[in-house]
Amino acid sequence: MKTILYATDYSENSVSALRLAYSLAKKFSAKLIVMHVFDMPITLASTVTVTYLKKEKKLYVENRAKLKNFVDHYLDTIEMYMDLNFVVYEGTSVSSSIIEKAIKFNADLICVGAKGTSVIKELLLGSTANTLLKKSPCALLVVPTGSEKTELTKMVYATDFEQADIFAINKLAKIAHQFDAQIRVVHITTRNEYDGEGQMEWFKETLKQKVDYAKMEFDLVFSEKVFEDLLWYLENAQADLLVMLERKDSTFYQRYFQPDMVKQMVKNSPVPLLSFNAGGL
Repeated sequence: MKTILYATDYSENSVSALRLAYSLAKKFSAKLIVMHVFDMPITLASTVTVTYLKKEKKLYVENRAKLKNFVDHYLDTIEMYMDLNFVVYEGTSVSSSIIEKAIKFNADLICVGAKGTSVIKELLLGSTANTLLKKSPCALLVVPTGSEKTELTKMVYATDFEQADIFAINKLAKIAHQFDAQIRVVHITTRNEYDGEGQMEWFKETLKQKVDYAKMEFDLVFSEKVFEDLLWYLENAQADLLVMLERKDSTFYQRYFQPDMVKQMVKNSPVPLLSFNAGGL
């Protein structure tokens, strides 16, 4: 991981994401790009005049200073060697602006807070979330408000036994290695699923052949209430991170992470959620 892009709306809801993004940047000696997207007021953006351009420049300067103050205020210390960059961007679409900059800077990870009070308002609960989940060119990390997790020592990967999961877990293993973390691979299903035990054994053996990481465990959970028992599993495992793979028309995505499911997960779980986009694997 070489470049992490963190986006904030200056709210306290995004502070936990800042601290985790900084922790990851230190672990990987990665570049950390701190970004804020602002929208010009309609009264200022009516015509491209000299006055407009001056006001636009003033907003850039003000937001850049505010962004630096935000980081200085909420990070206890900033390592002298840290490759820290500040980006202020004018745009009407937060998700499009984040994606545009992630592509420009070749980011390996986008990190955001689960909720905000302005430009990243209710990030996972509306169109911005759907856009980032489906179109992000890299992994997406969403951090709940109040999460204190900066050392990710227990990671849970929820799988549906698909080939793409193996590529995602291989990427996850590289992150886990930096934290010397345990990866617990879990499949939660109803007892009506055909040969759940057999599929788990096949997946386990295939994964061990493809992914060179020793600290992996596997669990198969039978449940008629998948969402509730996923939450139970995270708590029982004392997880620091939940990881899932987003892909189009995925049974896993439909089962676990429909819009209402995502809303409940963000509302009820203190665990950061890392999403790998299948198209980017």
